[in-house]
Amino acid sequence: MKESGRKHGALSPCAACKLLRRRCAEDCVFAPYFPPDEPHKFASVHKVFGASNVNKMLQELPEHQRRDAVSSMVYEANARVRDPVYGCVGAISSLQQQIHSLQTQLAAAQAEVVHMRMRQFSSSSNTGGAMDMAVDQANMGESLWSC
Repeated sequence: MKESGRKHGALSPCAACKLLRRRCAEDCVFAPYFPPDEPHKFASVHKVFGASNVNKMLQELPEHQRRDAVSSMVYEANARVRDPVYGCVGAISSLQQQIHSLQTQLAAAQAEVVHMRMRQFSSSSNTGGAMDMAVDQANMGESLWSC
């Protein structure tokens, strides 16, 4: 197992202990997740959640889930710093609106393609044009909905 924040036997406090100005113990719950070279991670988490709450959350979780929990807390804290009211919910809502808008644009483009193909086939004066149109219409549905 790596020494999580400790360098060559010398005690280098983790980012949490450094910010909180306390001695970093060997069994520090923050050390594996807030290394000394990434102080911004703990600073934003501390600002939003508070060190005591983060400590409680980490101690209540099984060790195999802690890294994911810290990652989520860092993401949410950074989102809260950018948007104090909505946090990451605001980002999710914005992305959902973009998806809806793009789906609408895609549907309009697909309808335009169908319309153009129908016009192209109806203007064809070829004797086999009617047969080609029937075959292409059958394949058109597959190609339009197979995104």
